[in-house]
Amino acid sequence: LGVIPQAQPAAQIYEALEKGTIDAAEFVGPYDDEKLGFVKVAPYYYYPGWWEGAAALHAMFNKAKFEALPPAYQSILKSASQAVNLDMQAHYDMVNTTAIKSVVAAGAKLRAFSPEILKAGFDATNAVLGEISASNANFDKMLKSIQAFRKDYYVWMQVAELPYNSFIVQQQRAGAL
Repeated sequence: LGVIPQAQPAAQIYEALEKGTIDAAEFVGPYDDEKLGFVKVAPYYYYPGWWEGAAALHAMFNKAKFEALPPAYQSILKSASQAVNLDMQAHYDMVNTTAIKSVVAAGAKLRAFSPEILKAGFDATNAVLGEISASNANFDKMLKSIQAFRKDYYVWMQVAELPYNSFIVQQQRAGAL
């Protein structure tokens, strides 16, 4: 897409933006961006983050050791992992809501990625995923599973979530909320 990505520790992103060592940054979201003060050195806030449609935490266990645990302990680990992930998502949904208003109030200019940019990113991502799949059977198996799920999932989202969210956003914009 014409960029050269660079991994930067969180504490160094601000300085790199300020010095012009990097031209843009992608981090977690408005809450963390606000804490790091990015709006002072990067006034444009582009959305949506098409490369990360949702956040998820991961817990990894040695399969043999996990299966050797009593069923009650396995259940506790599964429940705790689910709870931590849900708590993280709920927390960020809450804090990003006020943070986006704060970064805009501090001068950030919201800009939507154009459909052409979103499509280019989508196509480039699929090309990279295809390259990885061609050389990694485990990755290919996982990717095919995700792709099959998405086909059905987004059918349901068009029936349930998208129309509801579109309606509620219209109500919010009309001042009815």
